[in-house]
Amino acid sequence: MLKVLCACVWVMGVTFGVMAHATSVVFLNPGTSTETFWVSYSQFMQAAAKDLGLDLRVRYSGRDPQNTLQQARETLQGSPRPDYLVLVNEQYIAPQILRLSQGSGVKLLIVNNALTVDQMQLLDAGKYSNWIGSIVADDEQAGYLMLEDMLRQYGETKPGQSLDLLAFSGVKNTPAAQRREEGMRRALGEHPDVRLRQVVYGEWNRQRAFEQATQLFKRYPQTALVWSANDEMALGAMQAAQEAGRTPGKDVLFSAVNSSSEVLGARIDGRLSTLVAGHFTTGGWAMVLLDDDAHGVDISLHGGRDREEALFQLIEPEQARRLQAINASQQYNVDFRALSAQGKPESYRYPFSLQLLMH
Repeated sequence: MLKVLCACVWVMGVTFGVMAHATSVVFLNPGTSTETFWVSYSQFMQAAAKDLGLDLRVRYSGRDPQNTLQQARETLQGSPRPDYLVLVNEQYIAPQILRLSQGSGVKLLIVNNALTVDQMQLLDAGKYSNWIGSIVADDEQAGYLMLEDMLRQYGETKPGQSLDLLAFSGVKNTPAAQRREEGMRRALGEHPDVRLRQVVYGEWNRQRAFEQATQLFKRYPQTALVWSANDEMALGAMQAAQEAGRTPGKDVLFSAVNSSSEVLGARIDGRLSTLVAGHFTTGGWAMVLLDDDAHGVDISLHGGRDREEALFQLIEPEQARRLQAINASQQYNVDFRALSAQGKPESYRYPFSLQLLMH
């Protein structure tokens, strides 16, 4: 009788163990654990993972690609290994991680910075069967929207008048920075009255952008527009303008990307004229894709293997207040399970959008 009872308990334990196993995910976050954007990015991922029943672990590299590679090595060669590894092609490191993943049994998804065309050609990407695809926001659109909206707010220029523009891009060898810059240049091509005086690489850093802007405002005193590829660089450049006796939002129009509480405040009070945001949600949407893949859905049938989503939108003051409230509460009120492609026809497309949070 005791043997039968023990056997029953053992079978129940095994069954429960199988049922209790959650799909495990490691995210190699390229930022720091104090960096507003990357922390908010991870928080939204965790909310999605919790809703979907995924076991998500986030590892921060502190902006050091060598740290990321070491973390990838530990994840892919250690034990136990996760079911999925989510990574960013920051500073072009994705191909090395793909090579490390061979034979690991871990599936890979790339977010935020996809492989470049050159990397795809050099890598022979087809041989990595464990790489299930990528999801990125349309960074070119973000760069374009920022300059277009600043020019809309500036208004018509007089015949023969030109506007001086300064641009603060991110890290030079990061695809997102390059794509945002391409969008800015597309807008420039449509506005011959705008003179791009200089592009500098602020490396996403406020202090660096402040120091660069301090020199640039001296060099180009007629600067009317400042385009920045993230919030930190915009805030640094705005500080430099104020110290030079200029008034952001009046004497000089500034634009930025991201949705930190500080930059949302600058949009609300008018110091920042143009803000685009939304791509902090990319990691959360990635969790939906991974959960579907884990349930046998061919996610490539619902929008392609490598997807570029229109996640950026212009943030007006009213929306900035809504995002501030979301930042403060970390209550996203998104039904991630409802976004799944499970049981849906092939024509179904994931409706990923910032609007899902803004209702």
